[in-house]
Amino acid sequence: MLGSNVRPDVKTRLQRIKTNFTLMEISGSLGDLGTLIPILISLSITHQVSLASSLVFGGLFNILSGFMFGVPICVQPMKAIAAAALSKHLSNEEIASAGMFVSGVVFFLGVTGLLTLVNRWIPLPVIKGIQVGAGLQLMFKAVDMLSPLAWWGSSIKWQDNYWWVLFTCAIVLVGFKFKRFPSAFVVFIIGLIIAIIDLVINKKQGPRFEIIHFPIIVPSPSQFVNGIVQAGIGQFPLTTLNSVIAVIALANELFPQQGPFTPRPMAASVGIMNLIGCWFGSMPFCHGSGGLAGQYRFGARTEVSTLVLGLIKLFLGLFLGQSLLGLLNCFPKSILAVLLFVSGLELAKAGRVYSTNMNDDKSRQNDFMVLLVTTGLLTGYKNDLIGFVGGMVTYYVTLIIDKLNQRFKKPSVAADESA
Repeated sequence: MLGSNVRPDVKTRLQRIKTNFTLMEISGSLGDLGTLIPILISLSITHQVSLASSLVFGGLFNILSGFMFGVPICVQPMKAIAAAALSKHLSNEEIASAGMFVSGVVFFLGVTGLLTLVNRWIPLPVIKGIQVGAGLQLMFKAVDMLSPLAWWGSSIKWQDNYWWVLFTCAIVLVGFKFKRFPSAFVVFIIGLIIAIIDLVINKKQGPRFEIIHFPIIVPSPSQFVNGIVQAGIGQFPLTTLNSVIAVIALANELFPQQGPFTPRPMAASVGIMNLIGCWFGSMPFCHGSGGLAGQYRFGARTEVSTLVLGLIKLFLGLFLGQSLLGLLNCFPKSILAVLLFVSGLELAKAGRVYSTNMNDDKSRQNDFMVLLVTTGLLTGYKNDLIGFVGGMVTYYVTLIIDKLNQRFKKPSVAADESA
């Protein structure tokens, strides 16, 4: 929260927002677009979520998070659910079920203080294996999107081809080199311009003012169970670790004067988001340490960055809503795929530190095996639950074997010393 004991009045808060309304804060608001844009567009084009609802509720949650925490706590898609939804073609009802399940459990664990206890029993290499597996699924989906494209010949399209892929990759690499260059936003604007030109040339239906309509999503029992099994189980450990525990640790490190930040309000925030929004077709949202780090890197230091982004989303959702789909259908797959691939890459890179004891060779080897088992089963079966269970079993069986080996070695060592 904005300080544990500090509650600025409205006048002070407005003055703070006015003072911090700078170009750097606006730039910082773009720091997490590389994750949001490709996932939102991918799920909206296939009608797996409501674009209008996702924009409106995503914007509202940005604004509320800004006022609640006073720092740029990002609002981003639940990546493991998004990866499962895209690769397994889950319905809106199944996606909503997964989001509500995760948020409901996290909300309960947070408000009861059990969240830290649960995370102790989920080993780090299992978490990292799920992150790597979810990232790989997004990367595979991106490659699939590129398969219909061409380099040249009669099948090539001026607005969508491999030359745009190379161009987009070059811009993204510039962003990797120059940390404050908002490559995802630049790439999105280029894609938007191409989409508008394509829309006009082919006389397709474009965005228009319309009264927003929220779909009502009521999953059936089978859809609820399938959503939990196919996507919710895999997302749960990621959300408990990355959307609550890791965010709190990073926020306390980056913003010590505004803290201390604690698990309970962060878990409550994640829970409220999807226990409300998913009923109306919104994409499942959460917080994330990666998004916070990205926004901070691009200049965000206060809640102003999240307020700006939230207002933009809210405006687009309320006044254009589903009519944006016509424009998004013209969005070049070549550009979208690169953004999606990079999102998957960034998620998979989280597996770099996969052990709690990277300096111990045996622990590192065991944990790396657990990570590979989790990732391999998840991507091979395209099922997060199988990956999660396989990783948990591998970790604890390995742990038991090591404990037994240590126990049986001690008597023999003692006997050798006495002899």
